[in-house]
Amino acid sequence: MVSVSPTPSSVIGAALLSAALLLPSMQFAYADAAPERGVVSLKYLNYQDSQSADTPETASLSSMDRIAVNALSLKALMPVAGEWSVGVSFMEDSVTGASPAYHSSGFPARESNNESEHDAESGASGELRYSVDIQLTRYFPQGSVTAGTSYSTESDYVSRSCSVQGSLSTEDKNTTFTLGGSFNNDTIDLNKPNIVLSKQQLAEEKKQVFVGLVGVTRVLTKNDIVQFNLGYSNGNGYFTDPYKDPDNRPRDRNSFTALGRWNHHFDDTDGTARLSYRYYSDTFGIRAHTLDAEYAQPLRHGWTLTPLLRLYTQSEADFYFAVAEERFSVDGETPQPPTTRPYYTEDQRLSAFGAVTLGLKISKQLNPDWLVDLKIEKYQQRDEWSLNGSGDPGLATFNARSIQIGLSRKI
Repeated sequence: MVSVSPTPSSVIGAALLSAALLLPSMQFAYADAAPERGVVSLKYLNYQDSQSADTPETASLSSMDRIAVNALSLKALMPVAGEWSVGVSFMEDSVTGASPAYHSSGFPARESNNESEHDAESGASGELRYSVDIQLTRYFPQGSVTAGTSYSTESDYVSRSCSVQGSLSTEDKNTTFTLGGSFNNDTIDLNKPNIVLSKQQLAEEKKQVFVGLVGVTRVLTKNDIVQFNLGYSNGNGYFTDPYKDPDNRPRDRNSFTALGRWNHHFDDTDGTARLSYRYYSDTFGIRAHTLDAEYAQPLRHGWTLTPLLRLYTQSEADFYFAVAEERFSVDGETPQPPTTRPYYTEDQRLSAFGAVTLGLKISKQLNPDWLVDLKIEKYQQRDEWSLNGSGDPGLATFNARSIQIGLSRKI
């Protein structure tokens, strides 16, 4: 399964948010039976976000493009001896531009133009990142066990993770229980020209996150399948964004996630509806709700159309400092943080907001072995769409779009 940021408004989190959650190295464990044939796939992603100046508070700012991402990934899944499979993926992505503005109410964002983009917390200018993921799965008559490891690196961030997930099905195969866990160990390099270290900071910081997942999947009828997962993560270390000054966040972040999914197949149209709801809460004070809906409709000559809709809303972090609270210094230009707060951030991705994503995926089965697909998504985020408390009216509208092209072949 894929690790997902709790603030999917940022960078490619919005574009890549899926119902597969929590464990970073479970992308290949699709079923309790070994695949008969291997699959190799190549995907290219292009992502661009921007902020517009469409409110009275942001009238002095012009609409601008911010983060641009180009990512190329290669994945392979191979069966071994009828009871095993090996999955390997490699991705290279480049990130350019600046992250979404701090407070954008009539004054420049106080941010660097060369930020790390790890964990969808910030953007980068000319940043390259490489990641590799390896998984090994053993299949049994009534279940499977998958172990995986992953590694990613960029100029100021190195992430290492390992994971294990097991599933057990009942004799009739109608119910499957899942249990899994993962561990992430990240290193953040703070020895960069545009990072100002305080006396309390080290030149290198660490962040460690433990994640656990328990779930059950149930076949209700020949046309209906449901799934329910519970996840918990315990993180400690450096969660502050070093490229935003001032920015000081707690060194502990624990989160809880509940996910429900329902797939229904329509005999009349041969289409399948997929619905999911996800609840997220963490010790930063964020409470988030995500509703996903998509419908896959096969057409003649191997074509399939899949429109999708995603609705998202979150509350603000306990230590988010809203535009309306800004206190200006003597020169009237530089907003100053309150000295009484132990934790503080102006990062708009920790504010209260709502978001809507519209998308369409088009796939074509060229022949029994080859499949090509195209996926387009459009995302918009506004403070007034938040259902979890009042948003920050001083923030400009945030927009993003992503285009993904894929080609896969059975071998």
